Amino acid sequence: MKKSIALAAGLTAALLALSACGGPAPSVVASGSPEPAPEKTYKIAITKFVAHPSLDAIAQGFKDELSAKGVKAEYVEDDAQAEIPTTTTIAGKYAADPSIELILAIATPSAAAMVNAVSDRPILYAGVTDPVAAQLVKDWNASGTNVAGTSDLNPEGYPLALIQEAMGKDKVTKVGFPYTLTEKNSVVQLDLLKEEAKGSAVEIVPAGVANSAELMQGLESLKAAGVSAIHVGTDNTVVNAMSTVVEFCQQNKIPLFSSDVDSVQKGTVAARGIDYYKLGQHTGDMAVDILVNGKAVGEIPQLQVTETEIIYNLDAAEKLGVKLPDSIISQGKPVG
Repeated sequence: MKKSIALAAGLTAALLALSACGGPAPSVVASGSPEPAPEKTYKIAITKFVAHPSLDAIAQGFKDELSAKGVKAEYVEDDAQAEIPTTTTIAGKYAADPSIELILAIATPSAAAMVNAVSDRPILYAGVTDPVAAQLVKDWNASGTNVAGTSDLNPEGYPLALIQEAMGKDKVTKVGFPYTLTEKNSVVQLDLLKEEAKGSAVEIVPAGVANSAELMQGLESLKAAGVSAIHVGTDNTVVNAMSTVVEFCQQNKIPLFSSDVDSVQKGTVAARGIDYYKLGQHTGDMAVDILVNGKAVGEIPQLQVTETEIIYNLDAAEKLGVKLPDSIISQGKPVG
């Protein structure tokens, strides 16, 4: 015992002497010290109403932002394929899985189903035009509930003004608006389009459909009404069938415009819309605040993204009989 004590004292003295002489202070690790705690991996569920470029961009922006902030996540992802009953099924699945720590619901139908089913975990919505009208939250301020998110309401879009600038005001007398009757965000956009048309000579002609199967019938009704152009908002069902709309408009030489900038690639003339990837990034920032920084979701105000950009498609414009003016070409950028 005395020998052990003497050895320990000698070792301690030697270490102190080494340190005093400017040598590096050694680190002493006690045997049996606990290993560092593993880095947290969060389980996050993502549900989309339907897969199309804008909604896909939201999901990618969300995931990229979490990764950029150093947040590790395991994702569970589901696509309702534009079927309202499927949104309810997915919501029930997430509600029954207590290991899910946060839910991202993309587009109004998916968000509405999730809010109705889950009250014990954070829900973030994205790609919802008006979360108040959709009854996701009571107002645009902090909700005080388990719900917050980002809106794609685009008051700076002015779709009618873009159509008039692209075609010339004298050529625009009626603008058709195909939309899904059950999508509240589309009803809001229709109201905004009508509001923009007030005081002008332009008539807004709506064509409400129950589902994608009725879309062709709606387009035919717009053709029969003699519309000068057709504008497609961010209606998920119609955007998902954009190739059908493009083909119809090309066959009938009806200029086609959109609010969704990704639809320009598919054949619309132009759009003045928001960047949905950035929308996803903003929503990702909210998730970081909640998961990492411990912020209560009910303390986060609803975010309305207002940065817009003009995207145009010269090839589509030619096929639809539109010669875009220099004013649009100089302001915007062509599809890549």
